[in-house]
Amino acid sequence: MKIKDDIIYVGVNDHEIDLFEGQFDVPNGMAYNSYVIIDEKTAVLDTVDARFGSEWLANTEKALGGKSPDYLIVQHMEPDHSANIKNFIEKYPSAKIVGNEKTFNMINNFFDIDLGDNKTVVSDGGTLSLGKHTLTFVFAPMVHWPEVMVTYDSTDKILFSADGFGKFGALDADEDWACEARRYYFGIVARFGAQVQSLLKKASALDISTICPLHGPVLTENLGYYLGLYDTWSSYKVESEGVVIAYTSVYGHTKEAVEMLEKKLLEKGCPKVTVTDLARDDMPEAVEDAFRYGKLVLATTTYNGGIFPFMHTFINELTEKNYQNRTIAFIENGSWVPTAAKAMKAMFEKSKNITFAENVVSIKSAVKQVNIDEIEALAGELCR
Repeated sequence: MKIKDDIIYVGVNDHEIDLFEGQFDVPNGMAYNSYVIIDEKTAVLDTVDARFGSEWLANTEKALGGKSPDYLIVQHMEPDHSANIKNFIEKYPSAKIVGNEKTFNMINNFFDIDLGDNKTVVSDGGTLSLGKHTLTFVFAPMVHWPEVMVTYDSTDKILFSADGFGKFGALDADEDWACEARRYYFGIVARFGAQVQSLLKKASALDISTICPLHGPVLTENLGYYLGLYDTWSSYKVESEGVVIAYTSVYGHTKEAVEMLEKKLLEKGCPKVTVTDLARDDMPEAVEDAFRYGKLVLATTTYNGGIFPFMHTFINELTEKNYQNRTIAFIENGSWVPTAAKAMKAMFEKSKNITFAENVVSIKSAVKQVNIDEIEALAGELCR
């Protein structure tokens, strides 16, 4: 696949994988992207996952058309992009490896190889001329590893964005970009919003017509849409108005209260209500929704003096990813002493700009009239 006449896609699709990074369900697989720039000097940008080394090397050899590459540019050392560095060196021993100091420290950690003089250490803002193409390296530490850098080709106005603007799903998957890009972002990058904001600020100074990420499709149209979403996500702003209800229920009474609240919210004209059973539904999708919408209801039982395990995990996922700028409400259940609301609220004590709903639904075992009244009041508060 040609990105431009002299820039060729040499990545691979992975339909063998079940869990990305050992935790994210990827029913439509993953793409590991790599690119070749053909010029007076020829550069390859990144490798692919270890299981696809032979396919990637064959793609690269075909794109090179008999030439020997001068450079392998390593933007990110996570193994799904760096696993074939040693294989590349063995096939093309005269090529120089391009990276920053942290890149080479990680290469030494991953591989038992001596690059000798075959390495080019670049600085933030440093350039590399291939002939017609001049590449500028922009450091992006902690987006989402410390060695990450992106590469800007000023000739074709292409930003090779490393893991930025990536998504779950192989390139032959027919699916909405935003849904899987959002789940990818909030699953993997969300903790590092400040660092993403810093990268976006640097990118705003560049004239970009194409974004080439390491996962997902090459982006060539309506770039303001993608950049706008990344700005919203990385600044923890509300993307869409709506209410997410995330719950756990042991014997069905908490679920009953959740269903009542959902009905009341819709009756009162709430634009969007999403309900997630944390014990059964996909946890990363629940995290994605919690960051997408502005209001979150947490409903769970008092359990072992604390809260139900799936709810505890979910809240940890949110707080570890810097959940902020949201309204949170609680539904608790307990047969003798309901304390779940207090325990859940305490888990957000270090979170920024959280508004807690005044109304709390507190159930003692089963839903009673007093709880129905509390649900009515909470629905009214959330729909203001």
